[in-house]
Amino acid sequence: MPKTSAFRVIEGSIAAPSGFRTAAVFCDIKRLGTGKGSNKGQKRDLALIVSEVPAIAAGMFTTSQVCAAPVKVSIKRVAAGCAQAVVVNSGNANACTGRQGMKDAEEMTRATALALGLKAEQVLVCSTGRIGVTLPMANVKRGITAAAALLNPSFENAQQVTEAIMTSDTRPKTVAVEFKIGEKVVRIGGTCKGAGMIQPGMSPTGTRPASGLHATMLGFITTDANIDRTVLKGALETAVAQSFNRVTVDGDMSTNDTVIVLANGKAGNIQVSARSTKARNTFQTALNFVTLELAKMIVRDGEGASHFVTVRIKGAKTAADADAAARAVANGALVKTSWFGGDPNWGRILGALGASRASLIEEKIDVGYSLPDAKKIIFALKKGQPTRTSFKELCTLVANPEFELHIFLNVGKAEAVMYTCDLTEEYVEFNKGDVSDPASMGG
Repeated sequence: MPKTSAFRVIEGSIAAPSGFRTAAVFCDIKRLGTGKGSNKGQKRDLALIVSEVPAIAAGMFTTSQVCAAPVKVSIKRVAAGCAQAVVVNSGNANACTGRQGMKDAEEMTRATALALGLKAEQVLVCSTGRIGVTLPMANVKRGITAAAALLNPSFENAQQVTEAIMTSDTRPKTVAVEFKIGEKVVRIGGTCKGAGMIQPGMSPTGTRPASGLHATMLGFITTDANIDRTVLKGALETAVAQSFNRVTVDGDMSTNDTVIVLANGKAGNIQVSARSTKARNTFQTALNFVTLELAKMIVRDGEGASHFVTVRIKGAKTAADADAAARAVANGALVKTSWFGGDPNWGRILGALGASRASLIEEKIDVGYSLPDAKKIIFALKKGQPTRTSFKELCTLVANPEFELHIFLNVGKAEAVMYTCDLTEEYVEFNKGDVSDPASMGG
């Protein structure tokens, strides 16, 4: 497991930090047997994440102009800076559900508050699943009551929460770390879901621009750090900018993308504040690691994906140009299908670059491949012209399940990175729908 002087990876997910309890149940929010992937069968589909004491809260939310009801509710609640619980369901996104959807999202927080002895304003709400279908609120309320009775701080319960938020995911996504602030041990734990409809572009208020341009991704982070509210908010923005807002599976932003962090102070450390530079940097480093590991797990589990690709842009004229170039390549259908076939097709890469909004000069572009984190880059293109590198050598590199693509525009100093995957027949098969069974269709 990764280990640095700043932190070490531990087991425990969102149960690792002190003072958090979780639970998850099945309450049949989505009709049994429909859907694909982990939606099939009787799986847990409602979860609670609860701090034993009121916690500082921060969040990042989708900047989609079509925004789900639970996102709207949670944005307002997070703005207050304090929360004690999160209720989340899968199987139904509660998006494009109008006034009823807003009432249902708010009712989920009231039912949770009632079950936990809290105020509704202390509860945040998230949903993921089908769009345009109202929630079966009798089932939801029954699930909330059942989950509240099962709350405990066990790792097993935390893993069940991860199961409950999964939709088309094929495997759970969790990570936890611990580190010291002063003499106190502090922990951060995280879990997330996402495999399709992935290119998050989240901001603190859900308004554009986000830190980056534009199946949902949901992320939940717990920490027992004693941390200033403003510092936590800034730390989450920084962490998301270099992680969740840097990944794409299919270039589609969800109506429900959300990342929430709760910090309950149970570690008892001296407060991480704007003035405590060392403590703030330590916390930021650990949070960056947690969010980036989770974000990469999403891409590795991308619907139908067989290759994980890191796209690195260097030498762009501006940061916006670097970002535009990286996203154009990472989302290029022809580029992604060539990776699936093991084809290091630099022509398709140049085509994607040329169609982007980035300023570039064809005769200055270098394109190369490498293994992950390797210093040696094998160039396919130099100054806009093919190199003498053999096609076989390039194919050998691209045949690896994980590799890096390096693009040097050589017109400036700006850089950008995107984490993406290939595009396969399996992705199309999974997402094409089945018009012979209208009941299985939806958003």
